[in-house]
Amino acid sequence: MKKSALSFIATLIGVFTFAQIEGHWKTVDDETGKPKSIVEIFKKSDGKYYGKVSKLLIKPEDPNCSGCKDDRKNKPILGMEVIRGLSKKGDEFTGGSITDPKTGKVYKCTIKNDGGDKLSVRGFVGFSLLGRTQTWYKVD
Repeated sequence: MKKSALSFIATLIGVFTFAQIEGHWKTVDDETGKPKSIVEIFKKSDGKYYGKVSKLLIKPEDPNCSGCKDDRKNKPILGMEVIRGLSKKGDEFTGGSITDPKTGKVYKCTIKNDGGDKLSVRGFVGFSLLGRTQTWYKVD
């Protein structure tokens, strides 16, 4: 009986950890492989998940999003909301968007927790096959 209870508790903790995306995550530049920024992902009162740039680890060529076409146009990248409107569906967070502040392009977004300290963040156009995935790392 004790083994069953401990196994159940361990499984439950694993499920909650696996589904967690809230917190601070280090992004890595695709071209250089160097850490680029820290993004804070949080849940708003609408029940959806958002992410903003809370720290820049490398100085961008342009500190503002001059390529943005929406309310973020020419706004500073630091503090910018780059993830908007994700909803939890099973073990994924989807249905929202992610913005590349370097170009201002907006993509559909899906995020999946890869075991607690890593996120697979996929930005795509149309359907998920047409896109790319980045790995983001948990920051304490």
